[in-house]
Amino acid sequence: MIPAGEFLMGSADGYNHELPAHLVRISQPFYLGTCEVTQAQWQEVMENAPSHFMGDPNLPVENVSWDDVQEFIHRLNERENHTEYRLPTEAEWEYAARAGSTMAYSFGDDSVRLGEYAWYAENSGGRSHVVGQLEPNAWGLYDMHGNIWEWVQDWYAEYLSEMLTDPYGPASGSFRVFRGGSWNNRARYCRSSFREGDVPDHRGNDLGFRLLKTVP
Repeated sequence: MIPAGEFLMGSADGYNHELPAHLVRISQPFYLGTCEVTQAQWQEVMENAPSHFMGDPNLPVENVSWDDVQEFIHRLNERENHTEYRLPTEAEWEYAARAGSTMAYSFGDDSVRLGEYAWYAENSGGRSHVVGQLEPNAWGLYDMHGNIWEWVQDWYAEYLSEMLTDPYGPASGSFRVFRGGSWNNRARYCRSSFREGDVPDHRGNDLGFRLLKTVP
């Protein structure tokens, strides 16, 4: 359970696409997966195995496009007989990743400590790792920094400066956003505010997702 609240989204001293830092209000609590969706979970719903890195069912599923993820969510919601699961918005994702922190990472500004929380270029050995092995953030979420990038719901758009409540991104666009950095990235790309994106049918061995579940 992620509580409702407010936070400063973006970074005042980051890359241009992280500017401007702006106040965002998350008006409703939501559930967010403590870990990235695993290969076992994907196999259970989709009955296929798209990932590049194999060998353990608790590895995060990767090599899935945004479009693939929407099909997974559709099937999961049909199985559950509800429309409860979706991707987090970009704002919900960053809010949860920060877990109350205003610094570069959920644990502070010093990237020397990143290896305690994240599989990234310096400690990953060139591959993804089983979810939930390193330290969680203050809200109990694992691998929000590193391991694999995570698709979010939004089309990419430049930030606005005014305060927003529950922003959902533009109605259309070219790129869908993903967040968090991966096993293949240096520390600066794993910061809470860093943004990346690609076309919705893009797949990569460093790109997966985690699920949001709405609160009834």
